[in-house]
Amino acid sequence: MEQAIALLKQLIATPSVSRSEDGTAALLIAHLNEAGIAVERMHNNVYARSAHWDDGKPVVMLNSHHDTVKPAASWTHDPFAPTIEGDRLYGLGSNDAGASVVCLIEAFKHYYNESLPFNLLLVISAEEELGGETGIRELLPTLGRIDMALVGEPTQLQAAVGERGLVVLDCVAHGRRGHAARNEGINALYIAIDDINAMRDYQPEKISSLLGPIKFTATMMECGTQHNVVPDECRWVMDMRTTDAYSNEETVELVRARVKSDVKPRSTRLRASAIDESHPLVRAAVALGSTPYISPTTSDMSHMAFPSLKLGPGDSARSHTADEYILLSEIAAGVDYYTRFIAQLATTI
Repeated sequence: MEQAIALLKQLIATPSVSRSEDGTAALLIAHLNEAGIAVERMHNNVYARSAHWDDGKPVVMLNSHHDTVKPAASWTHDPFAPTIEGDRLYGLGSNDAGASVVCLIEAFKHYYNESLPFNLLLVISAEEELGGETGIRELLPTLGRIDMALVGEPTQLQAAVGERGLVVLDCVAHGRRGHAARNEGINALYIAIDDINAMRDYQPEKISSLLGPIKFTATMMECGTQHNVVPDECRWVMDMRTTDAYSNEETVELVRARVKSDVKPRSTRLRASAIDESHPLVRAAVALGSTPYISPTTSDMSHMAFPSLKLGPGDSARSHTADEYILLSEIAAGVDYYTRFIAQLATTI
């Protein structure tokens, strides 16, 4: 535990806002090299393979991220000065996801030279907070076969067996300008309102057995030039939380078929993730006392086309907040849990 806390303090003290993680990448490499572990780096992603790699065995990826969001203005502590007060360790990224990073590293070090029924692949990725182009999305295709992943995020050591995907739609309703005092023009605002109402209670036929219904939420609107002009264009935004019942691309087409507005997705790469509760990852977590649940937040699991389970120390309610902290007792529990999890997983594969 002492090594995990010391490493986490160093990570906090080294700014690593997304796309600027050079310092923490170098720090992680030095720490693993000191433990006798061969490390590779792609951009600011750091990864290592267990010593007795066997291409005939399944590959289990241990993943978390070392980037952070920018600190909020309302911090009362220095976000880059690790500060311990009682059981709390304050610092930016301490909870999301520094604690998971250091706990996974300790577990990987513990089993690095052990012979297991699977290979361990440690991946500490960058740009997770932005879903960046040179984060895990670019790294994954270079790593070869991966059969499953344990993703370290603050879940209070409970088993997040699924998370919804995210697609943001930029929509434009088109009308025809006219004078508001006369019965002229085609009001683009009314078209946008009709479209929003058409989506408000809409539920596609297929519903995910694990993630439930897709959630459509209109969140922004902009139109009009002055009070007496019928607007000929109205822009609005929809936040879609997608599921495994439809692909993101299929969900976009469902919306296009239902509205008159032009619909353009900003991206379709943040996909829903769902893992069956009979999977060895879930069975191992349940055997250790974790309760499966659906996570309300997205993570790098959205880029993984293989079964993945999100689980780690800390509480997501502290993520992205001022005076973010992790409990020292949570770090101790995280190291112990991940170590026992890998041993338990070895009995189920």
